[in-house]
Amino acid sequence: MTPVVDKLGAAVDEWVGERHAKLVTVRRHLHAHPELAFAEFETTSFLEQKLRDAGLAPRRLPTGTGLVVEVGDGDPVVVLRADIDALPLADLKDVPYASTREGMCHACGHDVHTTVVLGALLALAALDDLPGTVRCVFQPAEETVPGGATEVVAAGVLDGASRAFALHCDPSIPVGTVGLRTGAITAACDRMDVVLTGPGGHTARPQLTVDLVDALGRLITDLPALLSRQVDPRAGMSLVWGAVSAGVAANAIPQRGQLRGTVRVLDRSTWQDAETLLRGLVERVAATTGARCEVDYVRGVPPVVNDPRSVALMRAAALETVGSESVRLSPQSMGGEDFGWFADVMPISLARLGTNGKGAPLDLHRGTFDVDEQAISVGVRLLARTALHALAADAGSPPPGPSPHPGRTGRPGRR
Repeated sequence: MTPVVDKLGAAVDEWVGERHAKLVTVRRHLHAHPELAFAEFETTSFLEQKLRDAGLAPRRLPTGTGLVVEVGDGDPVVVLRADIDALPLADLKDVPYASTREGMCHACGHDVHTTVVLGALLALAALDDLPGTVRCVFQPAEETVPGGATEVVAAGVLDGASRAFALHCDPSIPVGTVGLRTGAITAACDRMDVVLTGPGGHTARPQLTVDLVDALGRLITDLPALLSRQVDPRAGMSLVWGAVSAGVAANAIPQRGQLRGTVRVLDRSTWQDAETLLRGLVERVAATTGARCEVDYVRGVPPVVNDPRSVALMRAAALETVGSESVRLSPQSMGGEDFGWFADVMPISLARLGTNGKGAPLDLHRGTFDVDEQAISVGVRLLARTALHALAADAGSPPPGPSPHPGRTGRPGRR
């Protein structure tokens, strides 16, 4: 650590220590007012006002929601990213800050991520002589596929920056703990919808028609089993169905049925061929039943692949924030995270922020999910110190050359 980073990092710690309660208030406001992907208008306005009150000049993203704002001046430029959308789930917690919006909930910790990046930005803005520029992106629609990150990249929001950092709540590890991993830390995630159709008929005479429910059942059970014989198990490809629907009457074979599920892959090279493989398997199984099939395959997000140098910078910040005994190796998750698209244009690193207080972990994507709010201050210190280390490390180095932006494929579904 350089003397400058040491001095500025100590100032960040002091700033955070004095404002923990205010940061908790921000998080609770966000938690009580969740908004879904590309509809985060009130969230954006709330953040915009907070930033303007601090004398900063946020700009709306081209998507209409989300913001980008900078502190400091000159090169290098490093990026901190937060995701601001919620999930279409009911909040099942009995807490004063429970969701006020029916069927919407911050069940993945994006309220924490947003508060952490806001806090890191304001802490850095309070420093004298920041050695470069920190650009913060409050990104919409992380919970969709292919994710709002594709639109951020395509709009050139990351241009000129040297590297980007983010974190994600991890209820499986204690508050005050940080998980890091070099290489892939998440999985690729796609969505697949299958529609089967047939003539329908009477359940007394299935031999005279296409038994569509039986055909759906074969797809449900046969496809995951076939994958285990088609793909190298080290690639970690997994198909899990999340929804099935067909028919309304007990004695009538329906004319239409639908399956919806996700395909997750640990290995990026295998992910490139996943759509072709799955389409072929669906058609093969459906053909044995006589049902006609249509497959809507939505290519989602790649794995988040952490750059070794960027992870090293986060590790230095984590050691200063929580100490060596509380920095651990994070396993690769089967979850999807659209921050992976940022790696198409620059080195990135995603850390896991421990949020588990006392008691059993409150898992992600459930209406009961909540965090120990001490994690907020830990996250602010971690990201602010990471930015300081990155500015010091990248001083005098040119930013990465331009890379092809990922294609914009619309806003088709949730991950």
